[in-house]
Amino acid sequence: MPRPIIDEEECSGCGVCVDACPSDVIELVGDVAEPVNDEDCTGCESCLEECPMGAITEIEED
Repeated sequence: MPRPIIDEEECSGCGVCVDACPSDVIELVGDVAEPVNDEDCTGCESCLEECPMGAITEIEED
């Protein structure tokens, strides 16, 4: 199961990843994006591709 990882130090809080995610996995919490429904992640990598700061990586978990 894929899971997005967001580097809070790199995240600018722009919300681009929130808009890019078709599964509503990421939300802005305060000034940074956080995965809140990561069990719904489909691994499409839209958030990763759209993040202008390069703050998102994805890991595969069992």
